[in-house]
Amino acid sequence: MDVDRGIRVAVDTGTVTLGSDKSIQDLKLGKGKLVIIAQNSPEDIAEDVNYYSKLSNVPVYNYDGTSVELGSVCGKPFTVATLVIKDPGDSTILEFMG
Repeated sequence: MDVDRGIRVAVDTGTVTLGSDKSIQDLKLGKGKLVIIAQNSPEDIAEDVNYYSKLSNVPVYNYDGTSVELGSVCGKPFTVATLVIKDPGDSTILEFMG
């Protein structure tokens, strides 16, 4: 399965939180089934995401691309360093991570 396509389908058909602050907030509350982090995310954000995802048992997927690329995969005209998939919709991205 193509990860980019899985992310895009989740963004289009499911419930996804975009952005580091909101993603970390979701993780603190234990919301989310998967968190995706761009390879060029700032180190402090990456550390927070990894820390809170461990506490919440939310798997982390390290996206093999920049936040610019992740933003365009999501169909957004801005960078996306992190995103939390709360409901994958029609996407099979969670099976892919299993």
